Amino acid sequence: MLRWILGGREAQGTVESAALFIGEEQPKNCFTEMQVLKGHFDIVRFLVQIDDLRFASAGDDGLVLIWNVETGECLFVLRGHTQQITAMTSYTFIRGGTAHTALITASSDRTLSLWDPDSGNRVQNISDLQSSVKCLLVLAHLDVWLSGGNELCVWNRDLELRCKMVHHSDAGISAMVELPKNFIAAAMDKEIVIFKLNLSGSDIAVMAMRHLADHQDTIRSLIHINDRLFASGSHIGELIIWDSVDWTIQAYEHILWEEPARDSQSEFKLNHQKQIERSIQHMSSDGEYIVAAVGSGLYVYNVLMKSVVAYRRTAHDSNILHTMLQRDSLMSCSEDGSVRMWELQDLPLPAEPASSGFFGMFGTFGRSSKQTGPPAKKIPEVPGLRSLELIGDLIGHSGAVQMFLSFKEKGLVTCSTDQLLIVWKDGELQSQLRSLAVFQKLEENQGL
Repeated sequence: MLRWILGGREAQGTVESAALFIGEEQPKNCFTEMQVLKGHFDIVRFLVQIDDLRFASAGDDGLVLIWNVETGECLFVLRGHTQQITAMTSYTFIRGGTAHTALITASSDRTLSLWDPDSGNRVQNISDLQSSVKCLLVLAHLDVWLSGGNELCVWNRDLELRCKMVHHSDAGISAMVELPKNFIAAAMDKEIVIFKLNLSGSDIAVMAMRHLADHQDTIRSLIHINDRLFASGSHIGELIIWDSVDWTIQAYEHILWEEPARDSQSEFKLNHQKQIERSIQHMSSDGEYIVAAVGSGLYVYNVLMKSVVAYRRTAHDSNILHTMLQRDSLMSCSEDGSVRMWELQDLPLPAEPASSGFFGMFGTFGRSSKQTGPPAKKIPEVPGLRSLELIGDLIGHSGAVQMFLSFKEKGLVTCSTDQLLIVWKDGELQSQLRSLAVFQKLEENQGL
């Protein structure tokens, strides 16, 4: 049991996997205690923070559960959707001088629901959508939020429809990010569509301004970097960094790596495997760096310097589903059931061989038409390259870990296909808090 809690496990797979075996002694891993939360009956896919103490979880069972991260108590079970949840977000607004937080959920049953997490009540429900919603985006400065699918809808805080645009496309909108001056970037299959929200008094209208068709395959990830830049990643490993104002390409990279020679009988299997490994499943950014999950690998890129900072071709045994970047450290979770903690360290030895696909070409500026990357070649030296070292391995789930949510010193929450949530806590801090509680109890008893 101790090995399970601390993340110890046997090395498995290739030599590269064995090199990632960290063992039971993980001095830089503070998450030595775990609390298992049960309540779902199917895959748990979404976690959303409500405030400093509460979060919501949702998944394929159609339920939304509200939890207290400190105690692990399930505060409310929100019932109403009849099929799996497809998107969820929180929405904080000011009413009567007081801040209120609402929870918005979308489901495959083609409904949208607005919930009050303080009472557990469903405040409003919309059930006449043309298709299920795939993504949600809150525009706090306009006091509205958007839903994307086969139609783009703008709603107010009370779930009243302000405007709608229907797309004549089977793909629909899969992701959205906010841009300056009331613009929105939306991923639709291989394209990014730029929408403008026009405000006229109390009226809002949506207009498509431009189609950015530089990706060669389906866009899998779309993120906001900072006020000047946003990024998109595709199924075949294309990473594009865009200007948020004029929508020109500021950097382009097609992530590739060299594969060992295989016999012809395994050609089909190899091609299928390469497609999976090159797919950018998830990206995150702190405004200066981007971490991209490409297959089972991790890549960290400095946006300001336009150079790779670190990479690890095999960071997990299976595809990485979620990442988080914090200063000189990052986290990742995978289909292999693990959550891993990484640290950027100065590189004492030469880096492992890389190809020009490793963020080496960020020199294409203002490109407006489709281009192919240069042929792969060896990069003998990459100035400023650092190593990405494994410092923690959290093993507790028996299924793919879908995502995680950090509450800083209060803990880390993970959700999985095993229907469970786990709150990982700082064991040393929890021990101190328990000791303090005991001393306080003794003082109270002595006072009696």
